[in-house]
Amino acid sequence: MQIIDLSQEIHVGMPMHHTQPPVEISVHATHEAWEGIENPATQTPSVNTLKMSEHTGTHVDALSHMSRANAGQTIDTMPLESFYTRGICLDLSSKQLSEEITVEDLQEALAKQGLSIQKGDTVLIHTDHYRRHYKTPDWPNNPGLTEAATRWLGEQQIAAFGVESMAPGIKGKTNKQVHKVCGEMGFTHYENLINLHRLIDKGAFQFIGLPLKIKGGTGSPVRAIAVLG
Repeated sequence: MQIIDLSQEIHVGMPMHHTQPPVEISVHATHEAWEGIENPATQTPSVNTLKMSEHTGTHVDALSHMSRANAGQTIDTMPLESFYTRGICLDLSSKQLSEEITVEDLQEALAKQGLSIQKGDTVLIHTDHYRRHYKTPDWPNNPGLTEAATRWLGEQQIAAFGVESMAPGIKGKTNKQVHKVCGEMGFTHYENLINLHRLIDKGAFQFIGLPLKIKGGTGSPVRAIAVLG
């Protein structure tokens, strides 16, 4: 068995979508304070305080995030089976900045890699955008799904799809529509995945991306992994 970590590191100063607040991490308590040491020469953290959005780093969107029509379909109400599935990874690394990923692109990648989509799958989409553009001015300018491609994925009855960028669609062009289609059709997506290049030509694998059980949550950070073998 091999476990591949698909999750970004969460840290102060990490790139965030422009609609989300920055990450703040501070020391809440130290071992020295707990032990009653006066004027300690060291400050060893025992508890940190985190302040961040539900949509920080590698995360999954609740259906309630997609549109007003999905109010009430929060992350704590979504079945755990949605986050523990068979997975496949499609190679769309030929796509350039802000380029559309179409139905035909998905179908060609499936055929070229000898893969098929099964009901309940998580379909990961490798564009290599993370390795090429993370922490650069082009990080927001990812290639992304069209509305039609998103609807086509929904018609395959997938549980979710995942991308290695901070949006599943193209900024200012298709991103809102991609979210709305997910809400309408009842499937979700993961954003800010990494290491998808390590899944190319590996066939099917076990995908796990369990969210925190946030009451009323519109999404949640996840520790996404792929289990091979």
